[in-house]
Amino acid sequence: MPVGGLVAHASDNAADLVVRNARIHTGDPGRPLAEAIALRDGVVTVVGDDKDIAARVGPDTKVVDALGRRIVPGLNDAHLHVVRGGLNYVLELRWDGVPTLRQGLEMLREQAARTPRGQWVRVVGGWSAEQFAERRLPTVAELNAAAPDTPVFVLHLYQAAVLNRAAVKAAGFTRATPDPRGGQIVRGRDGEPTGLLLAAPSALVLYSTLAKAPVLEGEDQRTSTRHFLRELNRFGLTSAIDAAGGFQNFPDNYRTVVELAKSGQLSLRIAYHLFPQTAGQEIDDLARWTETVRPEDGDEWLRLNGAGENLTWAAADFENFAEPRPELGDYEAEFEKAVRLLMEKGWGFRLHATYDETIRRDLAVFEKLAAEGLFPAGNRWLFDHAETVSAHSLDRIAALGGAMSVQNRLSFQGEAFTRRYGPGAAAEAPPLRAMLERGLTVGAGTDATRVSTYNPWIALHWLVSGRTVGDLAMRPPHNRVDRHTALAMFTRAGAALTGEESVKGILRPGFLGDLAVLSEDYFTVPEPDIAHIESLLTVVGGRIVYAAGEYEGLDEELPPVSPAWSPVAHFGGYQATPRSGPGARQAELLGEAVAESEQHRRWRARRGLAPQSTGTFFDPCFSL
Repeated sequence: MPVGGLVAHASDNAADLVVRNARIHTGDPGRPLAEAIALRDGVVTVVGDDKDIAARVGPDTKVVDALGRRIVPGLNDAHLHVVRGGLNYVLELRWDGVPTLRQGLEMLREQAARTPRGQWVRVVGGWSAEQFAERRLPTVAELNAAAPDTPVFVLHLYQAAVLNRAAVKAAGFTRATPDPRGGQIVRGRDGEPTGLLLAAPSALVLYSTLAKAPVLEGEDQRTSTRHFLRELNRFGLTSAIDAAGGFQNFPDNYRTVVELAKSGQLSLRIAYHLFPQTAGQEIDDLARWTETVRPEDGDEWLRLNGAGENLTWAAADFENFAEPRPELGDYEAEFEKAVRLLMEKGWGFRLHATYDETIRRDLAVFEKLAAEGLFPAGNRWLFDHAETVSAHSLDRIAALGGAMSVQNRLSFQGEAFTRRYGPGAAAEAPPLRAMLERGLTVGAGTDATRVSTYNPWIALHWLVSGRTVGDLAMRPPHNRVDRHTALAMFTRAGAALTGEESVKGILRPGFLGDLAVLSEDYFTVPEPDIAHIESLLTVVGGRIVYAAGEYEGLDEELPPVSPAWSPVAHFGGYQATPRSGPGARQAELLGEAVAESEQHRRWRARRGLAPQSTGTFFDPCFSL
């Protein structure tokens, strides 16, 4: 871009990239603000103003004018299922950000028309019924009407899935199909599956059904993953910690990111975890892995970070807040073996734990091992989620050298949580300030893609405001964090959870050159508008990996989305909605409600429950 006042000089220290005329939040207490930054060989070389970076502008230096915009360190999602998400991204129709069910169904109808025989239309996570003006799920009848012949699978949080008639058949559900353990196949009066699946409370019935859908292979997996990483870059994400998860096998499902790393085609730094997939075989898997690879094997682009988020299946609770808290059986004996093995081998780990009841039992095992000197031992370990963790448990975690990673699952499930446990419990879910006051490292993430959206600004809005996507105020001011703290949780804390706090998370000479030029100033926009922020220019290791607006075309070219019928090829990913004032939003909601009311009247009329409309407006108040 044309930049006045800077003259190129031949220099051995010339930067590869300079970004100037910016409001830079460095995250560095030693120099919190700057106007310009220079990067060379993937790292930051100078942070300052035009005078400081002038000598670093050479003939081949790319100079970008930020036009006075806010720059922040690249965001780091501390709990994202990025490996699994990438393998499936282009197959999924995203309802993330869609404001009405009507729009979502229209997208589904359009996608079903282009989806070839044998493939499914799948809506998998990133949305909640509470975000819709209609405040409800789609019905089976609506899915049948939108896609009479194409299988449709719509996942709603960890609670339920709605399938159309074709998907019930494709999944092989019949009158004779038994309910899986912890799940329910809802049936009609005739005993046949209706198309509704319920997690009661285990989500296994939902994910095992989704696993029956066709998958991508080979080059399509690589293309899908590259487009997913580009979508994450769109929101300023430059790093993520992959939390593994069910149906994510090592090494098979990791081959795509390994191949992309080898070819230099990753646009997001990934620290990954390993999750035993077979109940009863967990100790054998962990023992084999600890002899094969070690944490921190890899480089700054792709590295192993430890085990988890499950170590043994029996120790995992479920986070379906529409159902009562699950009562776990005895699991401590095998769990202790797993933790002992990891600690003795120098491995860190992360643990999925929603409820304090689970956390207390886990801590009792750790304290037993601490008596043998295994805690704290320098291994990085943490609890994930922890919506109901108690103050006493936080004290025990701090004493054992642990950390925390929180996600905005309650952005999407907050209403269900509040209905079940009450506003008092909701106000402390999770107890963010109590975690931070104890000096714990608290990373922040999304837990995308099967529940929350991968858009980190929705999570940042939740951290700051305490509100759900349905605008329910859950956490009062005493349990919210300010914008600087929330951003630190999404940058510096994430780096600490992977042992990289000395090389990333802030913008300082010698640190990795990861940054985002934002569409709006995060520190000054009205609070509701935090959720609408995107990146206009994302840089990872000095590479421009995403560019939009005035910077469009500066990023690296990607191959076209494949297959061509992919929902992403036609709709993209997250569905951004324009910001609007409260009056405009009220009018929008009223219009949507009227449309929904008319739609419901027509439904009743077709069933003889209401008179057919004559097309003439009739009001008895004006009858003569």
